Amino acid sequence: MSSADFRQIAIRAESGKAERLFRATVSAFCSLTRPSRREIAQLEDLTLPLFADVSVESRRYVAAALSECEYAPAALVRRLCEEPVDVAAPLLIRSRALSDIDLIALIGRHGLPHARAIARRKDLNPTIAHLIRALEKPTLVSVRQPEANAKTVPESAEVVADSQQVPGAAAENARRRLRSMMRDAESGGATNPFASANTYVKLRETALSGHAAFFQTALADALEIDFSTARSLTANQNYTSLLAVLRALDLGEEKAFLITAAVYPTEFSHPQAIRIFLDRYRLLHRDAALDGLRGWKAETLSKAIRNAGSIAANPDVRKADSDNTAASPKARRV
Repeated sequence: MSSADFRQIAIRAESGKAERLFRATVSAFCSLTRPSRREIAQLEDLTLPLFADVSVESRRYVAAALSECEYAPAALVRRLCEEPVDVAAPLLIRSRALSDIDLIALIGRHGLPHARAIARRKDLNPTIAHLIRALEKPTLVSVRQPEANAKTVPESAEVVADSQQVPGAAAENARRRLRSMMRDAESGGATNPFASANTYVKLRETALSGHAAFFQTALADALEIDFSTARSLTANQNYTSLLAVLRALDLGEEKAFLITAAVYPTEFSHPQAIRIFLDRYRLLHRDAALDGLRGWKAETLSKAIRNAGSIAANPDVRKADSDNTAASPKARRV
């Protein structure tokens, strides 16, 4: 099944049949063995605008279908995971589209119901599993019983204070550790070697210039990648790659939209298209965007290494050609 099938579904669907289109597009997508980035983006474009118009039953159906999908679109998965646990549970338990940071954020926003579903994941990060257990039973902390304390040697006031924790302290400690993990992840992404103070200004001005090469050059400078890679990021028919770049640079949604609209002006001919862009940008996880950015950096480095090897090999080739020419009978006669 190709991406054209999605368009056929949309054409065949009767007006107002959001439920049917929502289910049909996801079912068609799940039948793809290895969907392309374009097909993933297309699924999000079709389903996210319909989200508010479909029933809880349809959302539950789609969540169950995508939980078994190896290449489920991250934006749609995260949107479904914000639903009550009776809808989100299959994704919370099985989806590979959710990172540890996603799981921590969901626990922080939705509490125990989501945490209990997440606890059922295979290969769950031990730290997250431990914190879920602490949230589940906040009063079960390591406290010595009074009877046991009476049989032991008297302890210092500091040790007693540590052992006699206030009920609920474990839950608060767990929340503190969750927040700490989130801060660590955010601070790790905040040290962005690709962005500088005037990166946005350069990208905005070159994008508004109307000359694609100017913008691509500014993009290459900002990301420290070669020009051909930067050009490939804006040569696609949709703005998916550029969206990841702007998210990795941690630009606000208004700034990101201005640049994207300048580079892809025909993509935003109506307000609904703008709403889709904002939904996708808000739901795009920065860690995933940074992973893509590191991949482009690695591609540039790989090209540089190959080129350096080619240049180093050329003198040997030329020397060998020269030796062969000098050794030929024709060369000796000359």
